[in-house]
Amino acid sequence: MENKLSEILEALLLSASRPINIDDMARVFEEPKPSKDEIRNALNEIDENCMERGIELKRIASGYRLQVKQSLSEYVAKLWEEKPQRFSKATLETLSLIAYKQPITRGEIEEIRGVTVGTQLMRGLMERGWVKIVGQRDVPGKPSLYSTTKEFLDYFGLQHLRELPELPSLPDLESIELELPIEEPEISAENSQTLN
Repeated sequence: MENKLSEILEALLLSASRPINIDDMARVFEEPKPSKDEIRNALNEIDENCMERGIELKRIASGYRLQVKQSLSEYVAKLWEEKPQRFSKATLETLSLIAYKQPITRGEIEEIRGVTVGTQLMRGLMERGWVKIVGQRDVPGKPSLYSTTKEFLDYFGLQHLRELPELPSLPDLESIELELPIEEPEISAENSQTLN
């Protein structure tokens, strides 16, 4: 039965248009249903069988999916003429700040980036399902708090936020100011007389 279970799960994973979790997999069976351990063992078997193939079993936040191995994606991409969607620098910076500093307000994002974050940019991230409002900061104006979603993790092939790459340590703004002495411009004798 375990071999048949692996075949059934592989068919489910191949036909699913989204990642599926173990509970979803168990629902397709009639009594007696396989246990979660039996399903996990079958998934391990699928994973091992993929070692010498062009696909891999990937566990992400929403469950499992079969996907093309990352090392082969450049070949598969040649089948489609459409270019992968490019995101603006503002979108990537905003999404990165939300991912690393969540929950975060739009005002905090603007303060860090030093520019205004457009409503359209935030709406776009929310429509994509990558960002959601998780509450309001308890300050005057009650600004919305933004966090990433499971869809964000799924899109970027992550199971947890802790899998995000570590940020390089950046110096504090105060320490930069201390290291960069600001000197007053020198005023020549001629200019000094015209100022008086």
